[in-house]
Amino acid sequence: MKKAILALIALLLTCTVYGQGQIRIVSDSKGSRLTVDGTPLFLNGMNWDYFPIGTNYAYSLWTQPDDVIKAALENEMSLLKSMGVNVIRQYATVPPRWIEYIYRQYGIYTMINHSFGRYGLVVDGVDKSHTDYCDKGVRKQLLSEVEEFVSTYKDTPGVLFYLLGNENNYGLFWSGAETEDIPVNGNLPDAKARGLYRLFNEAAQRVKSIDTAHPVAICNGDLMYIDIIAEECKDIDILGVNSYRGDSFDVLFKDVRKKFGKPVVLTEFGADAFNTVTKREAQMEQAKILLNNWREIYLNAAGMGRQGNCLGGFTFQFSDGWWKSGQTTGLDVHDTSASWANGGYRFDYVKGKNNMNEEWFGICGKGKPDSKGLYELQPRIACQMLAELHRITPYRSTPSNVKKQFKDIKKRIRNKTNNK
Repeated sequence: MKKAILALIALLLTCTVYGQGQIRIVSDSKGSRLTVDGTPLFLNGMNWDYFPIGTNYAYSLWTQPDDVIKAALENEMSLLKSMGVNVIRQYATVPPRWIEYIYRQYGIYTMINHSFGRYGLVVDGVDKSHTDYCDKGVRKQLLSEVEEFVSTYKDTPGVLFYLLGNENNYGLFWSGAETEDIPVNGNLPDAKARGLYRLFNEAAQRVKSIDTAHPVAICNGDLMYIDIIAEECKDIDILGVNSYRGDSFDVLFKDVRKKFGKPVVLTEFGADAFNTVTKREAQMEQAKILLNNWREIYLNAAGMGRQGNCLGGFTFQFSDGWWKSGQTTGLDVHDTSASWANGGYRFDYVKGKNNMNEEWFGICGKGKPDSKGLYELQPRIACQMLAELHRITPYRSTPSNVKKQFKDIKKRIRNKTNNK
């Protein structure tokens, strides 16, 4: 009897420590929701990384001593938790134990992301900087990587769902990793795009053959090729969209519902905090655009009376990326040169000139690192604004109440501007 009781206690402890339950997409007449053990979870997400000033993509927090990692996470995750962020986006370089640590210590989930050849890959010992998704060797390599990716993370508490890719459709046009003007009417043959999305779907099938407890999404650059996605990606659960349309997503949610019919999550959206016209920091302008974006995200959640297909979003991004311009040069310079143009950001748009500052998308600035690589965050106005709006609970509210709360937040931001 004693052995049976001890065995039961051990089983319960195992379930407590390792069990997270089923993550499901549930759809009804009101729309679609992501649920954890049957409880709806609206995604108040954040694109998060950790790159001290003077470093770039080659730096890894996860190779630092444990005490440094824990100190960095305490500084960052404590602020995220206080802002109401419940999920972060991380790439597959993070060890599973740190995903669990973040979940256990701060109650924050991870959407774990495999780049799916977005920035090149090695096939049979050959470095391919530009990924051809129709190539047999590339397809075999990526499917093998996805299988390993899912096997690595599938039993990790804190993993919410899988995300494959990052604007891979733009990678069909762009030769490098730096952001360029978004292609509107490219001359790329549909066969190249169809090869990409067909492979995405095959990868989703591989994911589900290994793990049935977590949904799988792909990350697309806006809605380019949405018709091909609808034809080829029958087995993905969520359409992830990186969208930089400025103040409004316009008819994005309507188009996804009409053309694809599955739920959408905004995997990236946001505004830079630098005005290229005045050459000054633009905290208020950034906060206002984010407020308008989140308002549309909330009002397109299930039960809000609009499209009902939005599961939430991931603000881009938590802290400034000083390495984004040039990638390998000027790493200790906060670059103020704009690298691409977007008329949706009207506060500093001038026809014929670039206005998007890649190194200034953080809702936090950052200070110079100490000898351990730790730095202080410098929260911008958007941090306080997000902390207010993330207290709104769309699944337990009404459209009129959500609109009123956003109106009140907007009024407070306006008053701050007037009192500046």
